[in-house]
Amino acid sequence: MNIPQVISTKDASLGSMGQEYLATGKEVAMRRWEEGVCDFCEMRSRQYETVGYLISGILELNLDGQSVQCKAGDSWLVPKGAPHRYRIIDSIVAIEATSPPARLNNRDEAIKT
Repeated sequence: MNIPQVISTKDASLGSMGQEYLATGKEVAMRRWEEGVCDFCEMRSRQYETVGYLISGILELNLDGQSVQCKAGDSWLVPKGAPHRYRIIDSIVAIEATSPPARLNNRDEAIKT
């Protein structure tokens, strides 16, 4: 029997990068980000695919040497293993889904490129 999983942001556990872990399954997981203005982090790659949706704010995604600006209502994809980095231009609230789940098996550990 499957039991629905409901995770409220007030009950979400926090990851080491400040992300709030939301519902997590065997193949996909959700997380919420709330970040202030900051410059680019180091280029990195992850061992999972990420799709994101920007609820508010503006961010710049640099992926494989190409940059794109995302505004509220935009979504993005970062393929598994792709070198990427983010810069927050205006404070953001974003939701991401990761497959396989980023929070399991130390997948949130970045591979710096």
